[in-house]
Amino acid sequence: MTERKPPGISFESWADRQIREAGERGAFDNLPGAGKPLPGEGRPYDEQWWIRQKMRDEDLSCLPPSLALRKDVQDAREAALDARTESEARRIVSEINVRIREAIRHPPEGPPFRTAPLDPDRILTERRARRGQRD
Repeated sequence: MTERKPPGISFESWADRQIREAGERGAFDNLPGAGKPLPGEGRPYDEQWWIRQKMRDEDLSCLPPSLALRKDVQDAREAALDARTESEARRIVSEINVRIREAIRHPPEGPPFRTAPLDPDRILTERRARRGQRD
């Protein structure tokens, strides 16, 4: 919409004309979400909906570092249990253990971090049990 509103025409009718002409040109065809309900429809109004959506879209977190690391440990454990190979599971456990040991040496901000490094053999045993494999 680069043209200016002509004098003597109300803003509303000018804007309506711009929208109608854009629709006729097909400017609104194939927009993302076309034919889908508006996000948040039917939920109570939240003044900070856009902040929550941005944080979700950008995968941001408000957790203190110690709690974020606890969550990462849980996620890594599940990822190791679901890994395709044992070497991949060992790599996941090894990487998170490096972070755990660093947090033990230099505690992160937030609630106390009292998580011991994961035992790779115990994780592999549990992984095998989930898959019905033998040692």
